[in-house]
Amino acid sequence: MATLLIDGKWVAASGGQTIDVINPCDAKVFTTIDRGTAADIDLAVKAAQRAMDGAWGNLTATERGRILVKAGELILKNGEEIAQIEARDTGKPLSVARADVVAVARYFEYYGGAADKHHGEQIPYLNGYNVQVVRVPHGVAALIIPWNYPAQMFGRTVAPALAAGNACVLKPSEDACMSGLKLAELLVEAGLPAGALNLVTGYGYEAGAALTSHPDINYASFTGSPEVGAMVQESTAKHSVACTLELGGKSPQIVFNDADLDKAIPIIVKAITQNAGQTCSAGSRLLIQEDIYDKVVARVAEAFKKVRVGTPEMDFDCGPIVNKKQFERVNSFIDDAIKSGVPLLARATVADGVSKEGYFVAPALFGAVPRDHRLACKEVFGPVLSAMPFKDEEDAVQLANATEYGLVSGIWTENGGRQQRLAKRMQSGQVFINCYGAGGGVELPFGGMKRSGHGREKGFVALEEFSTLKTIVQHHG
Repeated sequence: MATLLIDGKWVAASGGQTIDVINPCDAKVFTTIDRGTAADIDLAVKAAQRAMDGAWGNLTATERGRILVKAGELILKNGEEIAQIEARDTGKPLSVARADVVAVARYFEYYGGAADKHHGEQIPYLNGYNVQVVRVPHGVAALIIPWNYPAQMFGRTVAPALAAGNACVLKPSEDACMSGLKLAELLVEAGLPAGALNLVTGYGYEAGAALTSHPDINYASFTGSPEVGAMVQESTAKHSVACTLELGGKSPQIVFNDADLDKAIPIIVKAITQNAGQTCSAGSRLLIQEDIYDKVVARVAEAFKKVRVGTPEMDFDCGPIVNKKQFERVNSFIDDAIKSGVPLLARATVADGVSKEGYFVAPALFGAVPRDHRLACKEVFGPVLSAMPFKDEEDAVQLANATEYGLVSGIWTENGGRQQRLAKRMQSGQVFINCYGAGGGVELPFGGMKRSGHGREKGFVALEEFSTLKTIVQHHG
């Protein structure tokens, strides 16, 4: 099957080359995708512009919304098929893949309903003048999404971009894009006009770079590493194109001595083991008030020992790492910590019977991790939790903010005043108090500070990111 969707048709890459798709559970090739290049990106951008000038651009917001709502219905109708595709492509447990599909459908439901409710305003001005400020789409939106949540990320970017009236060119990750192909197929079935969504599979350094540097895109959204994010921003800036960047995190979970540990510990463990820790907002640093440090790490260690790792159909707590490169990177963090003498407090269990060639990593709990250690500062993007003690509230704030990232923070305390004080001082785009993640939260604005990026996804604010303001001044006398 051809894997490039350009102008409403599935086509092969112009260069005729393909990329092997690897099953992370056994490191074996199970299919191929087309290797799109700059020539294919150019065709996709031109198709998107034609859609903006034609059928897609002429639809009303209400009509756009109806298509997106229909897409959400089709996603749920085909949910099991999408979940099976997602699980095989990424290795994640089937129950997680099924939950991801529900989340994708929710994106299209939410933004389908919001499409005709994104209003402008009228400004009181001089006598004899009428002033309107209206929201208009940027035009052609370039979307580059990662491999950790390919289905969810499809919904998180495509749904608001289309709801705001943009035409899209999507470049999914070559490591996991199979669910995106099915979702794009369902959008076409829902009635999306040709060219409104174009999808080009390929390598980031080829297709991705060509997309962000294309002179005819009008906006870009990228999720990935800070290093590549900087290149994306530099590339789009050459054509004065704005972008949203979500670039990962090193998120703290701060546990005070009055925290409800029965509630906190299961959530803390899940926040680093879910999706094998391959989550930008993973709670990868566990900061514990020193007078309860030993008690908390002992309980977390016991919980870690009960975590099970396996294949999708085993449906345990987490699956493998997505590819060999990331597998080796995660293991390098673990090996480095052990060699440098950081105590390994607990490890999870990899199930018997899984392939020895698979990219399985048993989740690891380390502590007390030195504050200047690589494990305490750098994003692992794997199931590795670093425990560190802190003295008091001020020390907790300093430690929580002592990384280059600023995506999410978790605060565990029953003290209402402390909850608010810390929430205000956390250098992160989201703060959770006595919870973490809140079930994905399609409605909740999401994005980072510092090296975690800029701009916001999710919620109504995503429609603002995917649109711009136009001021219309009329003199009527």
